Amino acid sequence: MEMEVFFPGGRKVNSYYKGYRVETDQPEKEGGEGSAPEPYDLFLASIGTCAGIYVLSFCQERNIDTEKLKMSLHFQRNGKTQLLEEITIKVILPPDFPEKYKLPIIRTAELCTVKKSIDNPPQINISAEISG
Repeated sequence: MEMEVFFPGGRKVNSYYKGYRVETDQPEKEGGEGSAPEPYDLFLASIGTCAGIYVLSFCQERNIDTEKLKMSLHFQRNGKTQLLEEITIKVILPPDFPEKYKLPIIRTAELCTVKKSIDNPPQINISAEISG
């Protein structure tokens, strides 16, 4: 698998993967235009949306109404490094959600592959080469 990363100008860094362009930018206070999420924001969103698709599928497979189903993520960062120290994902269940599925839906959210990748981080190798 391969993803292309390109630099369209200013502080924007975009990627092209599986036919989709993903745009990022930096906030104005950091020299960007604030026209798109920061890369780290996409990382955080990937955690929530990954867990979310598992939660959604769980409910859909059991014909549980998802209209009032929500999730929230809370992040705690290290004051010095600004790296994440803790992520809390809260699945907010509708009032009529079956009690017997409360623990299973938590276990289902834990199946998220983004979470698993953080739990067992890949080795990341970086190299540089001159084109041509």
